[in-house]
Amino acid sequence: MHRKRGIVGVGVCACVLAIGCGRGAGAESLTQERAKGGKSGALEKPVGSGPKAMPVGLVIGEFSLAADPIVDGDTIRVEGVDGTIRLLSIDTEEKVRSKRDRDAIEIDFEAYLERKRAGSPRPIKAATPMGDRATEFARAFFEGTETVRLERDDAEAMHGRYGRVLAYAFVKKDGRWTSYNVEAVRAGMAPYFTKYGYSRRFHTQFARAEREARSAGRGIWNPDARGYKDYVERKEWWGARADFIQAFEHAAAGREDYIVLTRANADARLADRLGAEATVLGDVDEIRRFKRLTRVRLAGPSGRVFPIIFRDRDVLRRSELERYLREPVTIRGKIERYTRGDYETLQIVVSDPSQVGLPSIPQPQHATR
Repeated sequence: MHRKRGIVGVGVCACVLAIGCGRGAGAESLTQERAKGGKSGALEKPVGSGPKAMPVGLVIGEFSLAADPIVDGDTIRVEGVDGTIRLLSIDTEEKVRSKRDRDAIEIDFEAYLERKRAGSPRPIKAATPMGDRATEFARAFFEGTETVRLERDDAEAMHGRYGRVLAYAFVKKDGRWTSYNVEAVRAGMAPYFTKYGYSRRFHTQFARAEREARSAGRGIWNPDARGYKDYVERKEWWGARADFIQAFEHAAAGREDYIVLTRANADARLADRLGAEATVLGDVDEIRRFKRLTRVRLAGPSGRVFPIIFRDRDVLRRSELERYLREPVTIRGKIERYTRGDYETLQIVVSDPSQVGLPSIPQPQHATR
C-alpha cells in the first residue's frame, strides 16, 4: 500500500527503549551518541580570537585565512577555527587526488563516471576535472584576502553532522563584502545546493546566480564540461528534500512540539518535551534490525543521533520508512526517558505507520543535464 507523503496529519503514540546498557554500550540519544563516522567539536563563545571576536549569532566573526586555506571548491580553513569550514548552499565536484582516477578520466571519462556510480540509486560524489577547476576558482577568489567574514544561515545551525562549521564566506572586493558562495554558483563552479534545505537568507541570490550560470553555459552547465552528467537528477532530488524540510519548518513556526534535530538547541528542546508529544525532523542515518525490534537512528548535528524504535516489523513495513535511508523523515511520538544503570536516553517508539512522514522523493534514475 502506498501511503500519502508529507508532514501534516501524522498520528501520535510512543514509549522508549534502549539497546545495550552502561556507558560502554554507547548512548543512543541525540545528546549522547554519535552517528557513524561522526566527529564532535564546537566553537566556544565568542567565536574567533582577539579584537575581532564576536558573539554567536548570524555573524560568526572575521578571520584570517589559514596556511594552505583552500581544501577544495566548497571547503576552506581559517585561523582561529579548528577543522574546516563547509561552505553553505554550494556543492562543488571533488578534485582529483589520485593518479588512478586521473588516468581513468583521461582514458574514458564517461566510462569512469559510470564505474563510480556503479548502480547507485542516487547520484554520487566523484573526483572530476570540474572539481579541480572549482578548487582553482576558490584559490583565485581568496587570493590576497586578508580577512574572511563567516556568517551562518541560522543561529541554531552552526555545525554539520560531522562537526564541521557551516558558513557563508564573504571577502571585501572593490570595497564591498562579496559572497564566495553566491559567486561560485554564478561562475558555474557549483549548483545551488539545496539537499539539506533552501538558504534562509540568500535563496533569491543563489537561485538568480544559478539561472545566470545555466543560461550562459558556464562551468558545470557547459555541455562539454568534464563533470557530472546528472545535474537534472540531482536538482530534482535535492529540491524534493528541500520542499519537505521547508514545509516542516513552516509548520513548526511558533510551535514548541516541532523539533529539527540538526539545530543546536535540539537536545534542550527534546528534554523540555519529556513526557509530551513532539514531531522531529531528521535524516535516516541507520536502520538496524534486532531480534525483537528495529532501531532507526535519525542524524543530528556534530554526528549525534536520535533513536526511533519499531517493536512491530509490520508497522515498519507499512510505514515504508526503510525505503528512505539517508533521506529526511518526520516522526511524531511521546518523548520518554529510558534508564538502565548509568545509561540514559530519550527515544520515541513508533506503534502506528501514521506517525511517520515521508518526502515525495522522485524515483532514482540515471539522467543527463
